[in-house]
Amino acid sequence: MNVEEAICSRRSTRRYKALPVEQEKLEKIILAGRFAPSGGNNQTNHFLVIRNADVLRRLAELVESIFSKMEVTDGMYKSIRNSILNSRKGGYVFHYRAPVLIVVANQKDYGNNMADVSVAIENMMLEANELDLGSCWINQLRWLNEEPALLSYLQTLGLQENERVYGSVAIGYPLTESGFPLRQPLPRTGNEVTFI
Repeated sequence: MNVEEAICSRRSTRRYKALPVEQEKLEKIILAGRFAPSGGNNQTNHFLVIRNADVLRRLAELVESIFSKMEVTDGMYKSIRNSILNSRKGGYVFHYRAPVLIVVANQKDYGNNMADVSVAIENMMLEANELDLGSCWINQLRWLNEEPALLSYLQTLGLQENERVYGSVAIGYPLTESGFPLRQPLPRTGNEVTFI
């Protein structure tokens, strides 16, 4: 796959097979993230590669518990609203039951934390696409990155005290008829371009 193909054919995957992802493929995905640009070449991203089913289940339980207690407010971002409403129903699994969740943290007082994490996640999603793996950007841990119970649990997994989660990516084999990610590009209906 060339770069343009990887970019234009990448789609979010929200249904995964219960199959592990090979270590070799995960290492390629992490390498792509680690080689992403960073402000001032600081390279302060911290990648927590979670493959343990018990840890993934515990994270889902914590996230569901926190969201289920939150109030829906007027003008709230629709994805946060959906997370709250789905959590109240029960059975909400924010990472779509993917066998791998790569949590990307950075220093909480670093001015480029969100940008550095974002480019790393995009690189990893493109590499996953090239490797015939599905991926999906996950925001829920970022939205809850100051929740004490979640923060404490993430710290038991290796998150440093001065770090917070700024994005995550679900990775796995897509649950599709072909076994490959959906790759038909969606039409562009936004993202205006002005050449000056």
